Formats: sequence, C-alpha cells, structure tokens
Amino acid sequence: MNSKPARNIILVFFILTLLGIVFLVIFPISAGPDNTTQFPQGRVIIPQALQYYPDDVNPAEYLARMELSTLRLPLEDGEIYAALINQDFDNDLYDEQIVAYRNLFESGNPIYISYIDYDALDREYVRVWSAPVAATQPGTISLYTLDLLGDRSTCMLVSGMNNNGYHTLTIYRHNVQYRTGREDIPPFSLIGEMIVDGSIMVRETERSQAYQLGMASGQSFSIVANVRNQDSANLMDQIEITYDFNSISGVYEQSGIVHIHGTQVEQQRVRELLRDQRTFEEFISGLWYYVSPQGTIDSRQYIYFDPPNKEIIFYENETQQVFTWDNAFSTRIGLFIRSQNLSVATFRRSIDIELESLDSIRIKISDNVRFVLGSPAPWDGSYRKARAQENITPQSALVSHISAAYDSPIGTVNFDLEGNFRIISAENNIQGKYAFYLLNEEQILELRPLENRDAGIMNNTGPRETYLVEFGTPETGDIMETITLSRVRLSTRGIQRLYERAITLTLKDIP
Repeated sequence: MNSKPARNIILVFFILTLLGIVFLVIFPISAGPDNTTQFPQGRVIIPQALQYYPDDVNPAEYLARMELSTLRLPLEDGEIYAALINQDFDNDLYDEQIVAYRNLFESGNPIYISYIDYDALDREYVRVWSAPVAATQPGTISLYTLDLLGDRSTCMLVSGMNNNGYHTLTIYRHNVQYRTGREDIPPFSLIGEMIVDGSIMVRETERSQAYQLGMASGQSFSIVANVRNQDSANLMDQIEITYDFNSISGVYEQSGIVHIHGTQVEQQRVRELLRDQRTFEEFISGLWYYVSPQGTIDSRQYIYFDPPNKEIIFYENETQQVFTWDNAFSTRIGLFIRSQNLSVATFRRSIDIELESLDSIRIKISDNVRFVLGSPAPWDGSYRKARAQENITPQSALVSHISAAYDSPIGTVNFDLEGNFRIISAENNIQGKYAFYLLNEEQILELRPLENRDAGIMNNTGPRETYLVEFGTPETGDIMETITLSRVRLSTRGIQRLYERAITLTLKDIP
C-alpha cells in the first residue's frame, strides 16, 4: 500500500487545524447570546491621597502626624471633630482614644469628649463613654493627660473657651476599677470644672525623689484662676482663686483667694485697647522683651508678634522658634491664641495674653508637649514692649538686616534694611522677608517669600527657605563681599544639611 496519500491527508489536516486555532485566537467566539453592540464598561476610580511630604518634614514624621490625627472610629451624623489624644490608659498594650467633638444637632452646639476603647474579643474599637465639657469653641480645645493628683492615676484635662469668651477647664479622672467586672463604674469621673473671665493654669510643684522612683505618692497640683475684681473700679485689679483636690469629696474645691492690685492705668485707654480683637492685635504687634521677677529687662529673651503674617517668633539664648498663628479669640482682658510650630507640626502652643499696662503684657503658655516636671515654662511672665528705635529682629553675629545687592546663579538678590528681599532673574521675580540670625552658634539666613501682585511682573511664591551662611571678606562695615548659602532644614534634631549645591552671592552694589 502506498503511504504517500495518507501522509498528504495528515499534512492537510494538520494545516487546517493550525489555521483554525489561529482564527479562534484572532476572532474569539462570544459565549453570550446577546449579539447587541458591547460598549466599554466604566471603571470606578477611588481618589488616593498624594504622598506629599512638605520640605520641612521627613516621611517618618509625616506618618507620625497622620497617626496622631486618625480617628479609630467614625463619628456619628452631626458630630464634628475638634481634637483627639491617643494613650494606653489601662496598660493592655492597645492605645485608647479620647475624641473631642461638637454636636450640631443640639442647641448651642455643645462639645463632648468620647472614650474609644479597644475590644480584644471582637478585635475592633468601640465607643464606650461620652461626657460634656465646659468649652464651646472648637478652635480653642486642648487635650492633655497628667498625673494631677500625685497618685499615678491619669487625669484628662480639657481646656478651652466658651461662647462668652470665658476660659474653661474640665478635669476627668480615669477610674482604675473600670473593666473589673462592675458595669456601674465608668471609665472616667468628673473631678473639677472651672469657668472664669480670666486665665486658668495648673500650678505644678516639684515632687519628691521617692515619687519619681515610684516608691511614694506625690503632692496633688493646684488649679489657679485669675478673674477680674468686680468690686474694684480699676479694670486691672484681679482676684487669684486657688483650687485644691479634696480627697474626701473626690473633687477640686476652692481653697484660697488673694487680691492682686493691678497697675493703675487710665481706664478709657484700657477700654479702647480691649474694644475688639483687631485693636488688641495691633497693640501687641511687634517686639516684646521678657521682664524678670526682679523687674529687669532681658533682651536675650523676647517674643515677636506678627498679626498680618500670622506668625509668632520666640527667641531665647540664640535659639529661634517660629509658630504659625492658627486662630485667636478675644478675652476679657486680652487675647487667646492657638499656634503651631512651623518645623514640627505636632508641637502646638496656646498663648494667653493679658494686658498688664499700656506698655506691658502678661503671658501664660500651654504646650501640648509636656516639659520636665518641676521646670517652669520658660515663656510665662511679664513682657515690656520694645521702643521704636530698638532692634526688632533676632540678634546675629553680623547683623539681622543689610542693604546691598548681590549677583548669584539664581539672579540678582537685593536686601534692604527693612527686612525685605527681592530675587530678580529672567524667569522669576520673588519678593519677601528675610533675617540673619544665630542658631546653635551657626549663622542662618531665612527667606520667607510673600505674594506679589504688582502688574506686569511675573510673580512667584514658594515655601520658606533656610540657609547656612558663610561670609567672605567684609567690603565695608557689615557688608560682605561674598556670601555662600547652603540649604538646610531646621527640626527638633537641630540643623540638617540637605547637601544641595551651594549658592554664592557676589557683591554687586551698596545703596
């Protein structure tokens, strides 16, 4: 039998099979019975937050900020977040959360705090307790914890202001018997609440070494409130009320009253200064030197208020801290300001300013970062306003401001004695404020670009930039022939070099 026809048949069959496979790959047969035209189906796109880290924040610090501001449990309808704090209150290795919020569905929009606890059995966070606080203005709320009573129990302190402009302080004590099987014991109990038309502060006293070592209890801290003396015609006269903890009743009770005679000032002028918030902001604008308890002025420690640019600069021992002015509220005898550190956003500071005389103010500071116990807040005290002829910028090894023009790779850089700079190039025209100052014995230049709306000029604004400065040979007086700038970042770790190419400024002109 001749096998050649059989081989041909097999070859033809193989070719036809191969062509069929290719056809099915190119033109697949739809499995659906619907022969109508098929349109592309739209995709659901979920917007994602950009992983943007500001120039002055590293990714680790940015994520830490997000962790500190993340709610463990969504709020209910009508509840608007105001502040929160994370802490392991019961030593179960899980952080609980205290959230302050306002309720829009209730008359007056009161503010509450809620305790959000972790349920290990269900592996989820649940809201187990809520209670009201005296404050009603969300922008003034400050939460922090403290061993207020000296018995190593945790107290939750909620400070703020109400709609009448009064300072408030609500204190809740954590119950150690909570979660011991008794359902009648809430996680926190109210032990004190003060509402005054002045200031409120915790008077911390130094505790014994035995307390520090965990061998004994410590003395409870007092609460001190300063209010106006309603019986006096002088608006500056005050009454200092002291509250101490009563271990028998379990609450803070009034324990003492002291009359404080204020400066006798022309009352009409005082009323004018306290007439509205803007007037008082204009009054405090500028430089204020610290006045020691002995009455001497310390020009090495001062605070500079800049209301138009919403900044506050604290300067002490050649160290400068810049805070952004978040919001402010009028008080009976001054202003209450909430601020945030420019370099470390998690560092917030509350500033209570009281009028002391026509050229002095009294300041009380509250930070959300607790200092070493027994160390008084370095900024609390009286401040005297600087005279117009006094230098109102940070001190430096050279000068704070110069008047000169320099050529550089980024364009012509002009400085003037008013603290203004301008960088002119073919692409940019950047204007703003500048200052030379010392930090940790290093010369620093800070440039703060401002918005420029002049017609016909290309305007550029950008973030604040900080440079390490190296000076060349003086040309004349305090004017340097060359200035070398190396960009750095200021943080809690000090001066961090960014290792970018240095910029050399060469003197061009002296006005």
